[in-house]
Amino acid sequence: MQRAVLRRLLSLPSPVLRLLAGGGAVHRGGRTLDPRLQMIAALSGRAATIDLMSPDEARRLNASALRVVSGRLEPGVKVEHRTLPGLRADLPARLYRPHDQDPAMPVMVFGHAGGGAIGDLDTCEAFCSLLARIVRCPVLSVDYALAPEHRFPAGLDDMLFAYRWARDNAASLGAAPGAAMIGGDSIGGSFAAVIAQDLKRSGEAQPALQLLIYPCVDLASETASMTTYAEAFPLSRGAIDWFTGHYLGSEATPTDPRLSPIRARDLSGLAPAVVVTAGFDPLADQGELYARALRDAGGKVVYRRYDSLAHGFTAFTGAVPAADEACREIARLVREALDSAAA
Repeated sequence: MQRAVLRRLLSLPSPVLRLLAGGGAVHRGGRTLDPRLQMIAALSGRAATIDLMSPDEARRLNASALRVVSGRLEPGVKVEHRTLPGLRADLPARLYRPHDQDPAMPVMVFGHAGGGAIGDLDTCEAFCSLLARIVRCPVLSVDYALAPEHRFPAGLDDMLFAYRWARDNAASLGAAPGAAMIGGDSIGGSFAAVIAQDLKRSGEAQPALQLLIYPCVDLASETASMTTYAEAFPLSRGAIDWFTGHYLGSEATPTDPRLSPIRARDLSGLAPAVVVTAGFDPLADQGELYARALRDAGGKVVYRRYDSLAHGFTAFTGAVPAADEACREIARLVREALDSAAA
């Protein structure tokens, strides 16, 4: 019912949505927020902010909210529930395989958003199915350990384990043998960036591609977007502090490259990257700076910023057409990058 009501509301003309959301268009830093996101933000503003919640409360609210705004599974994509033999315990995962899978494509290992403290396999289900259909590759979504029950680096280590498992078992998934991609949004994108660096340090081959969607790559950062979009929806500066407080252990150092990969001494020799940022996001500058740093180090980088969208837009494809369009373009960019590397 909530989903149907929201979709009918969001079908109203943009001027009406802006009026109902409290007035005119929202402008920040030379960008204009999508009117549907503006309306959703106005409706969400009536609920308690995440920094006043316990992790369990935040997880329940996040799951409930995403059910209303998320898109549906793509047609022609089969979903399989998997359990990987993890580091501490069995690691739940979800495999998305398109009916016309290209056996030359590597498997994508994907980490969902949630600041390391919330989120699950449902968080990125629509996007993973979209990625699988457009790239024509299997996508393995990983339910990594969450903080504060399992603080840094538990979730990151789960993702690295899952990447190695997928790479070593790629042929059984119908993918190119011995190859894999690594990707994610928000902290999942941060995990992907760190994993590429970890593999370099351990002397292993690089992923076929790294997909970094609005990643946090510097926990010690004070860039302009942190101030300009400090009160943005759904990720505010207060929410970032809440996530960081739960995710970091007492001995963690924000400048550690495994927490802030942009601070690594050498960014050369890393996998080709597709880096994506949202305009209305405290982390907007971070992804752009990391894309630039990778390019300056000799890496192949495709960078896109979606000015009218906000952090977390991959989960809003069922309610915000511009988010759906952006996600489809991102999937096409991944496929194009892979085809270019193979040419």
